[in-house]
Amino acid sequence: MDISKQQIDDLNAVVTVAISKADYSEKVEGILKDYRKKANIPGFRPGRVPMGLVKKQYGKAVLVDEVNKLLQVSLSNYLVEEKLDVLGNPIPVEKEDFNWDQEDFSFAFELGLAPKFDIKLKSKKAITRYKIVADDKMVNEQVERIQKQYGKLIPQDTVAEDFEITGTFKNEEEGIENKTTLSLDKIKGKRNKDKFLGTKVGDSIPLKSKKLFAEDHDLMTYLKVEHDKVNDLDIDLQFDIEEINKRELAPLDQEFFDKLFGEGNVTSEEELKNKIKEDSEKNFEQQSDQKLLNDITESLLDNTKFELPETFLKKWIRLGGENPMTEEEATAEYEKSEKGWRYQLIEGKIIEDNNLQAQFEELKEFAKGFVHQQIVQFGQMQTSDEELDIIADRVMSNKEEVKRLSEQLMSQKLLTFYKENANLKTKEITYENFIKEVYS
Repeated sequence: MDISKQQIDDLNAVVTVAISKADYSEKVEGILKDYRKKANIPGFRPGRVPMGLVKKQYGKAVLVDEVNKLLQVSLSNYLVEEKLDVLGNPIPVEKEDFNWDQEDFSFAFELGLAPKFDIKLKSKKAITRYKIVADDKMVNEQVERIQKQYGKLIPQDTVAEDFEITGTFKNEEEGIENKTTLSLDKIKGKRNKDKFLGTKVGDSIPLKSKKLFAEDHDLMTYLKVEHDKVNDLDIDLQFDIEEINKRELAPLDQEFFDKLFGEGNVTSEEELKNKIKEDSEKNFEQQSDQKLLNDITESLLDNTKFELPETFLKKWIRLGGENPMTEEEATAEYEKSEKGWRYQLIEGKIIEDNNLQAQFEELKEFAKGFVHQQIVQFGQMQTSDEELDIIADRVMSNKEEVKRLSEQLMSQKLLTFYKENANLKTKEITYENFIKEVYS
C-alpha cells in the first residue's frame, strides 16, 4: 500500500491511497473460505460448494467491503501519523473510469486543513471584568422578602395597599378561570388599583386585561395564558375575591436566624445582612463570569485573523449530510457555522499551547465536587469521601454526563486562564446597574 499527499495550498491537500492485490487478497480469501464452509446452495452438501461458485456469488461484495475497511483504517492512521489537522472529513474524489474488476486500486481524497495562526490574548483595549456587589438597598429588600416568606398571614375585611389578595380571574369566552394570589404593586395604574381598594371577600371586580399589570408577561402567570397571546390580549376580566390577608413580617430573632442558617450560625441582624450580601455576591459571580467569557470570546474572534478552506467546507457541508444540499443551502449553513469553527480552532490552540487539557483524575475530582453540591442542595450536609467516590464513579460511567462535565471543567479552566492572562479591568457595580449596562 502506498499513501501520498499533494499539497494544493496552505489550506487544501489531496491524499492518494494506492491499494494493491497483496494488501487485501489474504483477508478476502480467508472470508470466502469461511463462506464456503457455511454456504447453503441447492445441489451441494455444506462445505462442498466449489470455490469458483462461492467467488462468483460473493467475491465482489467481499472484495468491496474489505478494500473499503482497509481504506478507512489506512487513511485514518495516515492523518494521525502525519499529524494533519483536518476540518470536516476527507471528501472522496470521484473517478469516472473506476472499476472493481481490476486488482489494484487508487483512491483520492480532498482535505481541508486547519490554518496556522497566532493568538494575541492581551488585547489593546482592556476587557471589563464586572464585580457585582449587593448594595444596602438590595440586602434590605432581600431581608424583607425573607421576613414576608416566613411571616404570618392575618385575615382582613377589606383590601388595602399592602395586602395580599387571593381570588380567581375569569373570562368564559377565552376559557380563563385561574386562582391566584397577588398584591397591588403588580397592578398598573391608579384607576385599576382603585378598583381593588376597599373591596371585600365575595366581591367581583370588572377589569380589562390590557395594561392591567406593570409587566405584560405577568398575564401568563396570573391568567395562565400562552406566551403568544400576551402582547395583543385585550379582553374583559372578572376577579372574584376569596381571601384578603395582611402579611406580618417574621421578627428578626434567633429563632428566625436558626431557621434560615442552622442553629447558632447567625446571631444578629448585622450578621444576617452580611450573610445575605456574601451569598448574593457569590451567586452573582456566575453571571459576571459568563459575561467575561462571552466578551473574551468576541475579543479573540475580532483580533485573531486567519483564512478557512471555505470552498472545501462548503462542499463538505453540501455532500456530507444524509440528504445532499444545494450550493445555496450549503453556503447559508457555512455562514451560520463559520464563527463557531473559528472559535473552536482558537480555543483548541489555547488549550494545546498552554497544556490546559483535563486529565481523568482532575475530571473525577470535578465530578465529586458536582455530586457534593447536588447532595448539599437536598439538605444532606455530611457525606463521606467513600460515598462521593461511589456516586462520582456512577456519574463517570454515563457518557453524556462525562461530556457535560468535561465541557464545564474546560470552561472553568479557560476562565481561570483568561483571568490570569487577558488584559482586564475590574469594574465594581450593583446588580441593578449591571443588568442595565449589560442587557439594556
